Amino acid sequence: MLDKIESNFRDLLSALQTAKLYSTEHPMFKKSAEKAFISLQEVLRDRDDLVLGFVGDEIAFEKEIFFDLSKMVRPAIIYLKDRGIERIAFYKGVQAEEFNKFIIFLAGPKDESKREAQEHLTFLGIENIVVGKIKVGGKSGEAQGKGVAVNMYDSSLDKVSQSLASVLDSETIDHLVLKFSINNILESLSTQHQEFMKFTTLKRYDVGTYVHLLNVCILSMYFASKLGFARDDALDVGIGGLFHDIGKLYISRKIISKSDKLTDEELNMMESHPMLGAQILLGYADNLGILPVVICFEHHLKYNMQGYPKKPFTRKPHIATRIVSICDVYDALSQRRGYKADYAPDLIYNIISKEKGTSFDPEMVDKFFRIMGVWPIGSIVGLNDGRVAVVTDEHEDDIFSPSVRVIGPQPELEALDLRQSSGSLRIERYLNPWTEGKEYLRLVQ
Repeated sequence: MLDKIESNFRDLLSALQTAKLYSTEHPMFKKSAEKAFISLQEVLRDRDDLVLGFVGDEIAFEKEIFFDLSKMVRPAIIYLKDRGIERIAFYKGVQAEEFNKFIIFLAGPKDESKREAQEHLTFLGIENIVVGKIKVGGKSGEAQGKGVAVNMYDSSLDKVSQSLASVLDSETIDHLVLKFSINNILESLSTQHQEFMKFTTLKRYDVGTYVHLLNVCILSMYFASKLGFARDDALDVGIGGLFHDIGKLYISRKIISKSDKLTDEELNMMESHPMLGAQILLGYADNLGILPVVICFEHHLKYNMQGYPKKPFTRKPHIATRIVSICDVYDALSQRRGYKADYAPDLIYNIISKEKGTSFDPEMVDKFFRIMGVWPIGSIVGLNDGRVAVVTDEHEDDIFSPSVRVIGPQPELEALDLRQSSGSLRIERYLNPWTEGKEYLRLVQ
């Protein structure tokens, strides 16, 4: 019975993933929904109901915990809990039409009204599927929101790591799980962008191999969305950002982290990585699409076409490549590595701005910093009056004057919009969280 229940939950999530990534009218969705319903009927053949609960990050059935399954589908658990669903009950009389409506409801946009998920199901005429929350002591709404965002980032990093490792080993990848995980972040960026931008800032100091690639993915999706890209197109840009450096991962870490000057042979190997990566990703084009191949090949071409690999024509890089290239350099300059120090945000702004028209599309650079600001959300900064603050939001009309929250005993009374000071109050310096800002880091996380 446990095997049947686990199989049914996998089928349910597969149908949900298909609905999110394609459409509920697509033949692939109809096929996957039918399969999930048949497996549910198999479970309910000898039972009156099937009740699943999500306790923490684990899937529970009666007294059983599906540990392996929970780890594999953690993004889906976070997705459901973010929509107020911690418990799902399927009853014996459930019909295929009800089941399909339920999946379509789950795949739809998160409801921002005060209605509970169960109210929606009742409105849709779904009588034999009941959802709700597990009643336990909880945190404040703000804390819950932060917790969801943290879990979503960490879970996505786990799925990203698995997918990248599989590609490096020439293995198949579960592209639906990967895209579902990244799509969760894309959807949440519209309502929780401050939290995710803060994570990309703080996680730059994480030495994990794939943190930078996930950051580039998130930054690229957010930038593309703010530029007006449709959701599916922004997701494709994010996937391209995630895999843009897959060729470099094939190159020896010894070469990448080498502090001495590269030899001619090593330099040739490094400059071949865009072509190597594109060749690798061609093998996954059926699942990931062709855009990651294009981005991977072009991301070092530069806007003026003077980069590498050399091309016999002068067409500018794809717009998605231009987005990813800025996000890649922006995040990379912020990261500390064994062979380089990280740069302060205002210095990064100056470095990238000087490359307008050469490495980067000038219009894109201007739009990028209008959206991201000079001082990223989550930055620990020193004000010119001696106080320490953390950046909480950006302003497109003044990229040097974000909103901040002064670090102190009563932070709720210390929120400031630096635009309103008419220049008398400004950011004077950046406090590196590795060094002088370390004592404040716990107050930012």
